[in-house]
Amino acid sequence: MSKPDIHTVPHGDGWANRREGASRVSATYNTQAEANAAGRQTAIRDGVEHFTHGRDGQIRERNTYPRSSDPRASKG
Repeated sequence: MSKPDIHTVPHGDGWANRREGASRVSATYNTQAEANAAGRQTAIRDGVEHFTHGRDGQIRERNTYPRSSDPRASKG
């Protein structure tokens, strides 16, 4: 079973990363850039999608990071 996707979202006066479906955030950051970088690294590690939201809550960017064991990711 794969892990849930990562969302970088506004949180109070700063930014946070939250797993899809989670009620709590995993970590908070002062800037969107810091939260986005951390969220991207987690998504790459877990082979899941990373969504970046704007202050209005709308998705601004979406990136997919395939798992290294994904047969579709291999050359052939």
